Amino acid sequence: MVANKQVIYVKVPTTFPVVGEHIKVVDTDFDLDASLAEGEFIVKTLVLSVDPYMRGRMRPAHIKSYVPAFIEGQPMTGHVVVQVVKSNSANYKVNDYLYGYGHFVNYARMNDTEAKALGLAVRNDIPKSGLPLTNYVGALGMPGATAYVGLKTIGEPKEGETIFVSAASGAVGQIVGQLAKVKGLRVIGSAGSDDKVAHLKSIGFDGAFNYKTESTDTKLTELAPNGVDIYFENVGGETLETVINHMNPFGRIIACGMISQYNTQEPYGVRNLIQVVAKRLRFQGFIVHDHPELEVPFREEVTKYLQGGKFQYREDIAKGIESTPDALVAVLKGTNFGKQVVTVAEP
Repeated sequence: MVANKQVIYVKVPTTFPVVGEHIKVVDTDFDLDASLAEGEFIVKTLVLSVDPYMRGRMRPAHIKSYVPAFIEGQPMTGHVVVQVVKSNSANYKVNDYLYGYGHFVNYARMNDTEAKALGLAVRNDIPKSGLPLTNYVGALGMPGATAYVGLKTIGEPKEGETIFVSAASGAVGQIVGQLAKVKGLRVIGSAGSDDKVAHLKSIGFDGAFNYKTESTDTKLTELAPNGVDIYFENVGGETLETVINHMNPFGRIIACGMISQYNTQEPYGVRNLIQVVAKRLRFQGFIVHDHPELEVPFREEVTKYLQGGKFQYREDIAKGIESTPDALVAVLKGTNFGKQVVTVAEP
């Protein structure tokens, strides 16, 4: 038997989740020596991702959305890189690296059908790339793909345009800004601390500001004097209202997330939505999995930029699966810096 910690979802929070009340870590045992039926295999979690969308999964199970609610009393799930440590499967062999959805546990036993349902794909390119393993749940995982898909399909960027990115130092925003620079845009970003603003400038943003200490309206007037053509929306609320006033006619608002609204019982009512009509704005939400055809070009392009040093990607790394609940709360409160990942085990 080996120790097998599990990150358990306990119950629905009304505001910010509280560690120990809404999420907890429990100790269990796992039998690595158990015999496996045909098609079964055992994986060890190497790294896992905690992301803002997980707050939306902490809801009553009967409420439908694009991703299932967490099940009370069961391990949480999210994007992971795992390694096969024992196998009786022709599809998943010992030492294979897999990427996709997985349970937040040290070890998991599953079969081919369950793995396919979780979207776990063999990714033996990962250890050969020379890039940090953590990149594969961040810049080269779902967050990076989200940046790529949203900018390409809704933003439709054109050289010389101006893009504004909120929550720009986060998992998605960093990649959005750097992709936009490659395409010849003027890139402005906001973040929640002076250190984060300095990071944005260091990775090529043309302008950045601390929205907690400076007025978004004033800074956009200063940094985007010709208006905003594309807004990559990660925040919602008052920021969205302000940016709409700075949007140019026929501008595009890429609705990726609205983290300011996830943990409140009093949502902010945006008061100038008539400008979407008056300015003929395109305001569209999306889910990254809507565009599987972009997975390969995304991965090839961003891998090349990371390997060549053209892109820089800040990560906030928590160590040990037991740190997962605190890491998720940090993401929701904005106290982390960069893409939040949890390293669980060495390959």
